[in-house]
Amino acid sequence: MATLYDAPVDELIDELAADLEERLDEPDWANYAKTGAGRELPPEQEDFWATRAASLLRKVAVDGPIGVKRLSSAYGSTTDGSNRYVVAPSKTTNGSRNIVRTILQQLEEEDLVEKQHDRGRVVTAEGRSLLDETAGDVIEDLDRPELERYA
Repeated sequence: MATLYDAPVDELIDELAADLEERLDEPDWANYAKTGAGRELPPEQEDFWATRAASLLRKVAVDGPIGVKRLSSAYGSTTDGSNRYVVAPSKTTNGSRNIVRTILQQLEEEDLVEKQHDRGRVVTAEGRSLLDETAGDVIEDLDRPELERYA
């Protein structure tokens, strides 16, 4: 049986986002909110909410128990961009905690994630099952011979 560690990350998140797009509702303010203090504009991606939710679900499964603060720092960015020709060192900013917290609350309502007292959030058995089933579907769709042993 395939697990979330066996499937390629990009394909797993895309497939999981397609499933979560039906289950989660994007708030009205999400079209206007930046993804962090280091950004100038909100995301232009149409399925941003579902993609970020899929990425958060995977990250909680891999790194859990994990809190909102650590997740927002994982989704942060450098303030100066990547092409810098200055003497000062680059500075990093955290991602939006409101986006992370709202998505985690929605995932809790779907019983995919749960709080573990003061330690942070962890994936439930239903969430782990969804991740593993999606990983199995991704591996079946791939035409790579080295991954056939997991199918």
